[in-house]
Amino acid sequence: MDFLQTIKIALRALRTNKMRSFLTMLGIIIGIAAVIAMMAVGSGASYVISQQIASIGSNIVLIIPGSTTSGGLRTGSGGAQTLSSDDARAIMNDCPSVAYAAGTVRTSGQIVNGNMNWSTVIMGGTPELFEIREWPVVSGRPISQQDEDGAVKVCLLGQTVAESLFGSSDPVGSIVRIKKIPFTVIGILERKGQSPQGQDQDDAVFVPLRTAQRNLVRSQRTGIVSAIIVKAKSEDVIAKAESEIQALLNQRHRITNSKEPDFSTRNLSEILAVAEQSSKAMSLLLGAVASISLIVGGIGIMNIMLVSVTERTREIGIRMAIGAKKNDILLQFMTEAVLLTMLGGVIGIALGAGGAAAVSRMLDWPTLISFQSIAVAFIFSAVVGIFFGFYPAKKAAGLNPIDALRYE
Repeated sequence: MDFLQTIKIALRALRTNKMRSFLTMLGIIIGIAAVIAMMAVGSGASYVISQQIASIGSNIVLIIPGSTTSGGLRTGSGGAQTLSSDDARAIMNDCPSVAYAAGTVRTSGQIVNGNMNWSTVIMGGTPELFEIREWPVVSGRPISQQDEDGAVKVCLLGQTVAESLFGSSDPVGSIVRIKKIPFTVIGILERKGQSPQGQDQDDAVFVPLRTAQRNLVRSQRTGIVSAIIVKAKSEDVIAKAESEIQALLNQRHRITNSKEPDFSTRNLSEILAVAEQSSKAMSLLLGAVASISLIVGGIGIMNIMLVSVTERTREIGIRMAIGAKKNDILLQFMTEAVLLTMLGGVIGIALGAGGAAAVSRMLDWPTLISFQSIAVAFIFSAVVGIFFGFYPAKKAAGLNPIDALRYE
């Protein structure tokens, strides 16, 4: 029998019971739509995380001070004042795998422009900090080495701070007061968005490190920094850079094998890679859960096809009597099952794409529908049809023609 003719007969059989055919497809439609929508939401989450990772910078190692002990009580990491600006310079100059290193200090306070004020994070850093963070200036100029060397009272504003204090006006050249000290705004930083921890990275003001150390942050020692942020020359040498940093700081801080280090290093690329991997795993889990409905839909197709074989037993007997072979009957019922699942798959893909778009609009959450997920869903629907349609088709092909003709 011609394959095209087989498809025509299968379509005619499905049209004979339109409502039953639709209800049979419904499980496949819901399953495919759920898989597409869930995979789109999961891919959107992975995209958000990758964008947040990119906003921090690439190939970054963070160095934070160690803990202190007072009265038998130990503080957590960062409690000691053990890192200095000299350490940052030494790391950049003496560690071959390091491209940039920048000491930073962090505080918070009120920034005032006329009758407008805003409470925000105040960061002190050297010019290298913005190379490490890959954070360009969109208006004005960046902090220069001359600003750092002279402890000049200048600042860069994040987008959130600029909008809160100046609205749509250009603040470059304006005077603002940070902790009651006048600073000149020299530039506006590019918008970064949220960090992986959910913090608004644009809600910050940046000043030269030496300016912050002298005017904004009180320390028991000169040149103390809260942390050192380092950029390795490439992703391949991050681990090597981390080892070089640890060896150099152990030497500078006179740390021996019997003495606990007064600093710790954290490879942000590894931490953020784990977060991204977790998001991908969650996306696969959502897709796997949604796939259960495909199995349920496949069982429904098997059930209906078995009913169809029973209802059409006399038809099968007549076809065999006029020359149809077992393979023709097998192909006929297999074609009907595959058509049911593939038609359901097409409708499900359309509904899944629409559902993903609706989620994106209602929750303001990015959803990404890939061609790969559509292809997998479509192929999987065909496989479900073949798998669950084979037994009913085999049962139909195995009928005895004489018994089938006598069936009432």
